[in-house]
Amino acid sequence: MEEIKRIGVLTSGGDAPGMNAAIRAVTRAGIRNGLEVFGIRRGYQGMIDGDIIKLENHSVSGIIQNGGTILQTARCMDFMKSEGRQKAYNQIKKFGLDAVIVIGGDGSFTGATIMSREHDVPFIGIPGTIDNDLYGTDYTIGYDTALNTVVCAVDKIRDTASSHNRIFFIEVMGKEAGFVALRSGIACGAEGILIPEVKGQLERLKKLLAGRAKKYKSSIVLVAEGDDEGRAIDIAAITQKEFPKFDIRTTILGHIQRGGSPSAFDRVTASRFGVAAVDALLDDQKSIMIGLANNEIVHVPLNKTVKLHKDVNKELLELADILI
Repeated sequence: MEEIKRIGVLTSGGDAPGMNAAIRAVTRAGIRNGLEVFGIRRGYQGMIDGDIIKLENHSVSGIIQNGGTILQTARCMDFMKSEGRQKAYNQIKKFGLDAVIVIGGDGSFTGATIMSREHDVPFIGIPGTIDNDLYGTDYTIGYDTALNTVVCAVDKIRDTASSHNRIFFIEVMGKEAGFVALRSGIACGAEGILIPEVKGQLERLKKLLAGRAKKYKSSIVLVAEGDDEGRAIDIAAITQKEFPKFDIRTTILGHIQRGGSPSAFDRVTASRFGVAAVDALLDDQKSIMIGLANNEIVHVPLNKTVKLHKDVNKELLELADILI
């Protein structure tokens, strides 16, 4: 691989608290190692459009505490086509970039894998998604902050649920994975947790609610938005039909889970990932994701992160089963 002198960094896909901490770490680690660092704005769309700016140490001052991403992000359909990737490659060459660090999720890493194979551009991935669903890493940037946001919101909803003896169905993010719903449900003491990975949960929930009908109490049920039984509003409607005497409400937390100041854990983890990504490039690594396993930095082939499925923690499933 040619000597690395100039690197680009971008954020792609859904934003996650802690992305700015990763950008900061990449920039400062790169400069410390004698590299020029360039920020690619608006993800792969910015790469295609040549929306690329040089980053200095001062460019990333005072951003570690901010949610979102100073480079902005976007989902780019053009990058899914070979013509779009060719345009992106032309811009990479125009700005003299020798490698690119991508902060994002599986879709972002899929694009990086294809681009690297077609044009032999070194890509390093940093896992940034609140869903925590990437194979090869225990944690992704933004997951811990999202959990704390959910817990804070549900604690407040429980206050009003208890005051009115209501059942609240609360929908959290997770179209294909229930990591947010499972862990935050345990932390909130939820009476029900519905996630895509476990089948037949609705029938169990009905039995639980039927058992509580004689001594009616308020309940909190967390629903991952991608649950096979339907979204929170659908499950609430089914439950209301079977239990007409229950006072049922639905709350969709939505994008509040993506925003806010990142937790200390996310800031430190993102910083570790950013420095490790630069180190990997200087060590002639390419097409890998920086991950965390047992609190140690690991390198995972990008093709594995996009091909292999990350399972929910069985211990947490058993814990939730015991405590509900």
